[in-house]
Amino acid sequence: MRIDKYLWCIRVFKTRSLATTACKKGQVKIDNTSIKPSKEVFGNELLLVRKNQINYQIKVLDLPESRVGAKLVDQYRKDVTPKEAFEKNEMLKFAKDYYRKKGTGRPTKKDRRDIDDYQEDTTEEI
Repeated sequence: MRIDKYLWCIRVFKTRSLATTACKKGQVKIDNTSIKPSKEVFGNELLLVRKNQINYQIKVLDLPESRVGAKLVDQYRKDVTPKEAFEKNEMLKFAKDYYRKKGTGRPTKKDRRDIDDYQEDTTEEI
């Protein structure tokens, strides 16, 4: 079975075209080697899939005939992704939520105070 079809069948990607695009971008690897979407996948291979800034490690157990339901996915793959990958993603989420993007609206009170403090420090040195 093709790797893009397999990833779609086990519900890693919502559409087969998304799986194909991920393969072309090098986000899907077998044994740390980027592969084409047409690469055949066999049992007992370890896939590395980068999705949402997480490097998933998926072990192929069996090949499904077609797309399977969410409850049956574990018969065809085993997720061996280390827990540290998910914890790292959680920490990134907290870091991103605290600060707003540059150039989005007016400065907050804290931003204004920081700007004023900076301007006072630079005028005192002159």
